[in-house]
Amino acid sequence: MSIRNLQFLFRPASLAVIGASDRPGSVGATVMRNLLEGGFPGPVWPVNPRRQSVAGRLACPDVASLPATPDAAVVCIPPRAVPEAIAALGRRGTRAAIVLTGGLSRGRSADGRTLSAAMLEAARPYLLRVLGPNCVGLLVPGLKLNASFAHEQALPGSIAFVTQSGALATALLDWARLRGVGFSHFISLGESADVDFGDVLDYLGRDPDTRSILLYIESITAARKFMSAARAAARNKPVIAVKAGRVAEGAKAASSHTGALAGADDVYDAALARAGILRVATTMDLFDAAETLARARPLAGDRLAILTNGGGPGVLATDALIAGGGRLAELSDAAMTQLDRLLPETWSRGNPVDIIGDAPAARYTGALHVLLAEPGADAVLFIHAPTAIVPSREIARACVPLLVRTRRNVFSCWLGGESVREADAIFNAAGAPTYSTPEHAVRGFLQLVRYRRAQDILMQTPASIPAEFRPDGAAATRIIEAALAAGRTSLSEAEAKRLVAAYGIPVVETRIARDAEEAVAIAGEIGFPVAVKIHSPDVSHKSDVGGVSLDLHSPGAVRAAVALIAERCARLRPGARIEGYAVQRMVHEPHARELIAGIASDAVFGPVILFGQGGTAVEVVADKALALPPLNLALARDLVSRTRVARLLAAYRDRPAADGGALDLALVKLAQLAADCEAVAELDVNPLLAGPRGVIALDVRVRLGRPGTAGAGRLAIRPYPRELEEWTSFGGRRVLLRPIRPEDGPQHRALLARIASDDIQSRFFHAKREFADTELARFTQIDYDREMAFIATAAGPGGAEETLGVGRAVTDPDNDNAEFAVLVRSDLKGGGLGRALLGKLIRYCRERGTRRLTGEVLAANARMLKLSAALGFVAESVPGDPGVVRVTLELHPSGTAGGAGP
Repeated sequence: MSIRNLQFLFRPASLAVIGASDRPGSVGATVMRNLLEGGFPGPVWPVNPRRQSVAGRLACPDVASLPATPDAAVVCIPPRAVPEAIAALGRRGTRAAIVLTGGLSRGRSADGRTLSAAMLEAARPYLLRVLGPNCVGLLVPGLKLNASFAHEQALPGSIAFVTQSGALATALLDWARLRGVGFSHFISLGESADVDFGDVLDYLGRDPDTRSILLYIESITAARKFMSAARAAARNKPVIAVKAGRVAEGAKAASSHTGALAGADDVYDAALARAGILRVATTMDLFDAAETLARARPLAGDRLAILTNGGGPGVLATDALIAGGGRLAELSDAAMTQLDRLLPETWSRGNPVDIIGDAPAARYTGALHVLLAEPGADAVLFIHAPTAIVPSREIARACVPLLVRTRRNVFSCWLGGESVREADAIFNAAGAPTYSTPEHAVRGFLQLVRYRRAQDILMQTPASIPAEFRPDGAAATRIIEAALAAGRTSLSEAEAKRLVAAYGIPVVETRIARDAEEAVAIAGEIGFPVAVKIHSPDVSHKSDVGGVSLDLHSPGAVRAAVALIAERCARLRPGARIEGYAVQRMVHEPHARELIAGIASDAVFGPVILFGQGGTAVEVVADKALALPPLNLALARDLVSRTRVARLLAAYRDRPAADGGALDLALVKLAQLAADCEAVAELDVNPLLAGPRGVIALDVRVRLGRPGTAGAGRLAIRPYPRELEEWTSFGGRRVLLRPIRPEDGPQHRALLARIASDDIQSRFFHAKREFADTELARFTQIDYDREMAFIATAAGPGGAEETLGVGRAVTDPDNDNAEFAVLVRSDLKGGGLGRALLGKLIRYCRERGTRRLTGEVLAANARMLKLSAALGFVAESVPGDPGVVRVTLELHPSGTAGGAGP
């Protein structure tokens, strides 16, 4: 349902407490006390059929007797009474309820439903939103709202904390108050029967009082909704998460290397990173990261310069940096020369820069000035251990002007206690995050590195995928359907290779022989040398039964290999069915690296793509990274970079570099296969050879599941909707109307450059000529579940594709209203292209059940006002702004819209 009516939950003007009580220690008494002591300014009406008054307030016997309709209600009554209480609130007009009661998922109503299901059914006709059940409640300190049974009031602040754990909620309230940490919202989700992470992220992502969002996650159910909301929120403000339950059990039953390697926690890692969320290890890290990110300046990379007055702390910081995946900055010759002039002869002459324990303030400022100007450093860590030479506060005061002027991030660690307290506060006030230990400071730096990396993935414009990549979906479907029709749950090796070949991934030629003589004949046709492998539905890993023979140069060698494979299998896997032998051309790539690429299925997030170091010891080496499909070339490159084997793909010694572009493209193609082929449950390409001449799949294994069980929403991220492409013609040119793609960034910049100033004014309501890369990424990297942008493209001079115009509609999370805008290249206005783009937006929004389409148009934009009127839009003035006209097209009268669409 998303954000509909959440304003009544998070900003209520009045409240009722169903189950309010004066009984000491009861939930109803605690809630009343918290509401009244917290100072909630609106009416608070207790409801209790057995009391005349509660907490000094007149009590009502039931909801119908309330003096007015409350915006929200807190429900703390026995489980069996909850569904009727929700129904009564709905009838009264209340639109939100905080259900503290537990046990609803276990209890049953008279008709056999769970009480939780009965509660939701009671709420549904009234669009009444439910937080909980089985939650601690809700605190909004800025409103003086404490609708919870927590033992503490929360301080006001700009951090929103959302948790699935009630026990953790109360403990963190205690911790935060002790340390002066304040909150914009403190939300206990409980069982999330209705309001879940996706809903709350949608609301908080737009909330002006919230600067960062902290999540404690135990599980996620609606993956696509979560990903969509998280990606939207993470573009606006930092979102930081702790995910509990890091041990994966699901891999035990996997039949492929990919399935065994793709543990549930790894998938959460991939999903959170793709959403732009920073994942941290502990709840304390949540608050540290929130402070670090709130103070952060732009960060270019992971190279850290360390300034210290002691060798030991510098070594500890270095150890933590390297272990965490960061890099020590390499100091330039110019920096070394400057430091030589500034520092004693005994300085460390490298990074960490140890300026020696007797350093006066001038030595600190001089060295810090050099490091802040060093082009090879992305940030500086300042470490100080107190000495009797100069007071720490004097050093801090001397450094402040440098901290204020610099555009670099400076992390600081003032070791000690009382003697450095004032210096710590001085740096903190100057905008430099302060930490108690070197390792703690490095952890803060690495959190910022990982956060910026996730944001870069959200914002960067990838290179274009070759236009000739057009997968043969029909061939893939025939292969899969034939296997399913035969009652099989896996593809033969030859079928599996034909499947990946249908998606343009190079494969080694492989054919199946029934016996030794047919194997000899096939080998002669393919050409020696060949490899022979066992073909059995009962053997997943061929090498485990000695089922592989390589480099066979003659018919006799092939016959001997078949006999040996059959004998080994009978001995090591008695009863295994041998349906033949796979014969394939022997591939000799002396400089190739053995990799693995595959598809696994996660119960929450659906298909995931795995990449790593391949070979027979793949599970022992366990060098892998995961990503959610779909992928583009930038995401594929990032996936590769997160493995250890990535370093071996570059040139070293006498080995030339592997073709990284071919590898990235193969991963993009594999992700497209995962998106298209719903029946593919697991897929292994192992090994995938990558060398200077490209990539080739030597062995492919595919396990099938039954399609249709997960439906169209099985992917956590909606892929590019190719089905919305539409060819038409304008001015004698063949024009493609299609959804925008992330790689359209350069074309989009070229389009904006050819828009006249008055047309820019009409579209953006200001005369803007330059657009930053991040703005361009927001235009082209869209969430197809939330937003649609159709572009008109055609072949330009020289045959390159160019963008002629764009029509965009941004839908609210409830699919109630979409706001549109249309922009056509200035030299093409009046030719009907704008009408075609707006017409396509109207059809699209109508088909996905959007209720209305609206737009704001400058009153001087007569052309757009005329077009919108011709298409049925109704114009009205905008109160307080006579220069703007709002146009509205009702796509579905109230109550007739379809679902939320694809």
